[in-house]
Parts: sequence; C-alpha cells; structure tokens
Amino acid sequence: MIKEQEEHLQPAAVMLLLAFIVGIFGGFGSIVFKAIIAFFHSLFFYGTFSLHMNPDAYIEPSRWGAFVILVPVVASFLVTWIVRTFAPEARGHGVPEVLNAIYYKEGRIRPSIVFAKAIVSAISIGTGGSVGREGPIVQVGSAFGSLMGQIVKMPTRQRIILIAAGAAAGVAATFNAPIGGLCFAIELLLVSISARTVSLVAVATVTATYIGRLYGGLAPSFNVPKLALFEDPLQRLGSLLFCIPLGIIVGVAAAIFIRSIYIAEDGFAARIKNDYLRHATGMLGIGLMLYMFMRFTGHYYVGGVGYATVLDALNGTLLNPWFLALLFVAKLLATDITIGSGASGGVFSPSLFLGATLGACFGNFIVWAFPSLGISPAIYTIAAMAAMVGGSTGAVLTAIVMTFEQTRNYSVMLPIILTVSVAHIVRVRLCKESIYTLKLARRGNHVPQGLQAAVSVRSDAKRIMSTDFKLVEVADLEKWLDNYTPGKDPRYTLATRNGNIIGIAQEELLYLLRDEDPEKVIDSKLNIATEQTRWPVLMRGMRANDTQTTIVTRTPGSLHTMDILGVITPRELVLHAGNDAELMD
Repeated sequence: MIKEQEEHLQPAAVMLLLAFIVGIFGGFGSIVFKAIIAFFHSLFFYGTFSLHMNPDAYIEPSRWGAFVILVPVVASFLVTWIVRTFAPEARGHGVPEVLNAIYYKEGRIRPSIVFAKAIVSAISIGTGGSVGREGPIVQVGSAFGSLMGQIVKMPTRQRIILIAAGAAAGVAATFNAPIGGLCFAIELLLVSISARTVSLVAVATVTATYIGRLYGGLAPSFNVPKLALFEDPLQRLGSLLFCIPLGIIVGVAAAIFIRSIYIAEDGFAARIKNDYLRHATGMLGIGLMLYMFMRFTGHYYVGGVGYATVLDALNGTLLNPWFLALLFVAKLLATDITIGSGASGGVFSPSLFLGATLGACFGNFIVWAFPSLGISPAIYTIAAMAAMVGGSTGAVLTAIVMTFEQTRNYSVMLPIILTVSVAHIVRVRLCKESIYTLKLARRGNHVPQGLQAAVSVRSDAKRIMSTDFKLVEVADLEKWLDNYTPGKDPRYTLATRNGNIIGIAQEELLYLLRDEDPEKVIDSKLNIATEQTRWPVLMRGMRANDTQTTIVTRTPGSLHTMDILGVITPRELVLHAGNDAELMD
C-alpha cells in the first residue's frame, strides 16, 4: 500500500513546472481581476465602458447624482444570484474557505470558485462595497492551484503546496510584493514548511510579480516620500517609545474589527432571512454612506479599496484628527455592513485604511503634543497600517514585510516591528481567533494560528483522539439520518455491520444524500491505531491507507465495536496542534 501511494507522489521537476504555471495564472489573473473591477465600476457608476481604473485616485462623482445610493443595491441582486447559483463559498472574504479546504477537504476547491469569486468580488468592489482585492485573488489563485493538483494526480500534501503557491502568486502580483506573498503562504497556508515547499511557492511569486510589473510597473503600492532617519538618538528613542501606546490602540481596534464583522453577519442573518433582501438592505446603507460623504466632503471615501485615502494620510493631506477618527469609524461600519450582509471581497485593504486613519490621527496628536521632537506623523501611519493587518489577520511577518514593500520606507522598520508586535499581543488577549480563523472556529473547525509545529512527536493517539462518536447499524442508518442534527448529536457517526465498523458517515454528505442510499455517505477507507500509536506512525498510516480518518482501538487491527475507543480526523490533529502551541507559549 505504501508503494502504491508513493507512485502518486509527483517528482520535483513536475511540481516546479506546475508552480510556474500557477504563477503565470496568478500574474495574469491579478491583471484580469483589476480590469473586471474597472469594467463594473465604469458601468454602474457612469454607464460607460472601461477596463482601467486608478486605485490610488478618488472615485469620480457618479453621473447618477443622488441615485448613486441605488448603485450598490442594484449590484447586490446580481452578487446574490451568482453566489446562490454557482458558488456559496464565494461569499465573504475568501481566505477562511481556503484554510478550510487545506485542513478539512484534502486541499480540494471547486473550479467554479475561480470564476464566481472573481465576478462577484469585482462587482462588490467596483460598485462601492467596502472590501479589498486580496481575499478574492487569494481564493481564485488557490482554486487554480487546487485544480492543477487534481488534474495531475498527487497526494494531499503536494496539492496544498500548489494552493499556497496560487494564493501567494495572487498576493504578490496584486500588491507588487513578492516577499510579502511568500510570507503570506508560509504563515497562513503551508502545513509543512521546508526548503522544497518554500522554493516552489517562491517560483510562483516571482513569476506572478514579473507579469504583474509588466502591467503595473515597478512603483510600490503607496509611493510616499522617504522618511529621513533622525540624527538625534533621543528623537529616535522618543519616536520608538510612542509605538507602544499606538500598538495597544491598534490591537484593541483590531479586536473590535474582528468581532464586529461577525456581529454584523449574525445580525443580518437573524433579522433578514431572504438572501436578496439581506444583501440589498446592507448595500442600501453603503449607498447612503457614499452619497452623504460626497455631499458633505467632496469624496466617497469609504467606497472600494480606499487607497486614495491611505495615500492622503501618508502624505499629510489629511491632518484633522477628528475627521480621521470619523473616517476610521465610517470605514469600520461600511466594511461590517458590506461583508456582513453578504458581499464578496477581502479585508486586507480595509485593514490598511483603518490602520492609516488611526495611525495618522495618533501621529498628528503626537506632533501637536510634542512639537519639539520633530516627528513625522507618517511614521505612525505606516506602523499602524502594518499593525492593523498583523493584528487582525495574525500574519505578523507578512504585515511587516508587505508594508515595507508597499511603501519602500526602510527607515520606519523598527517602529513597524514594535507596533505590529504590541498590537498582535493585545489583540490575542482580547480575541484569540484572527479575522480568518474565527469564521472556521464558529463552525467547530479549528486551524493553527500562523507559524507553529504541527504536533509533538511524543503525542500519541490517546491524547489526540475524539470520543464524541456514535455507533449506528447500517440497517438503522436511514432512521439515524432523518433525526441527525449537527452540533447536537455526536460529531462522528461510525457505521457498523455484524458487530464491526465498516466506515464513517461523512458529515458534509448527511443532508445532501438524505434521500439516497444511506451507504453512499459511508467512507470505508480507515486507518487503525491503538492508544499508544505515536504521531509519526499515525501520520504514516493515514498516508499509506490514503485516508484522513483513524479509528483508535484497544486491540491492534481490530474493528470490533467493543474495541473502539476514539476517532482521529484532521480536526483533532489541528486542535491538538493548537493546544501544543499554547503550552509552548
């Protein structure tokens, strides 16, 4: 059996070629995605046709005047129809679904996601929704990587590498940040980190970035003036020490951001049951916000990715702390409403906006309170941008590296590192889950938080297994399915025949195949282990038997019902990994 499994392991040359192909898709995919956003933006806002849109410029006033309020509403019906018809996974900010596929679906993502996610996200962003481009491009790139990993037969662990490569390629090309894209994959997506896995992802990011630069040029995302290093050591120390309270403030803001998105989701779902009406109601609120900001300030501000506002905060165009605070609150509310009501888009760009406005507000206050220090507010604007991203996503290294790549201001590196570190510590104390993992945790699916070892080699099956299972005879399975309620009944249903386990009922199929032959939901591929089986042996057994389910028994090799002690699936492995990491902290 081991030999049969190894025959499916693709050689390094094949994986290198696939990584290169995934990188090409990521590069051109980011270009096409930007063009689609521009198409829907020009169509809905101005009734014209264009495939170009400058994300660093403010949105020009719509030709519809006050009727711009209805633009996001009209678009919401199209978004909802596409999501309901083709891909429910396309709703939301994307990355959680990629993590779910990696840890709970053997790295399999449906190909339809590539098109559905790109279209609905482009509509949401282009018509004024307060979401970003990175979540969609991550999910689209990951779906293409998964597709390559399914077309070319390979083990799950190799398919996951291609998923990470696709995500990293999309991020790298979108933000002209190859190192940031690589860090994103390492911190959040790669289950196994080694020279080989990192090298394959790196090939994809380099390829995608090169293609992206052919379209967008070499300039960083935010082209701001270089900040001079202070000659006076006391000035340097003063500017650095202020990063501690800034990190605390941003950490609290990141926790609020994470919680508020899911509060908004729950609120909309509880009060408005119809998907079309729910999303239309939320986008009506966005339309009103867009109109009010244009009416009283001259810009839409909270609509779209918001890079123009970020640039104004960085360059010192926006100085009024009260107005910056208003922009922070408005963007937070707009993002919550957009995602909470059912739109599709990322949270990275809103995080940059929130960090920039909060940091600029803090920086201008410091300049007012301590004018003799000669500190530039831009230091805290950049540091807060990184801290908001790192605090909310849990990807600390990615936030540090990508902020540097987006601004090319190495002189602010120490404030960035300190602020991000403090913000992440504060956020974890207030909200354990990140904005990506909380969605899965609410489903009962836990994933590791960033870089950490999987499970200690000293761990055995007894420590890892779940005892939340029920034995059901095949003859009684149909009746059991009729009364099965996820969350209330035992998590795992083990099918038996003549006193022996014949398989595990797959939870995701229990409802889909309710009216079919009950045995269609049974997965008969099982690995058998005893309580004393160590982690490495356990993993080798699951790979050899091509299964993600292990039955823990008292007697080696026995599947008799009287011998069954527990069940191990990817969920138990991930939960145990998280517990081990907490003990090491």
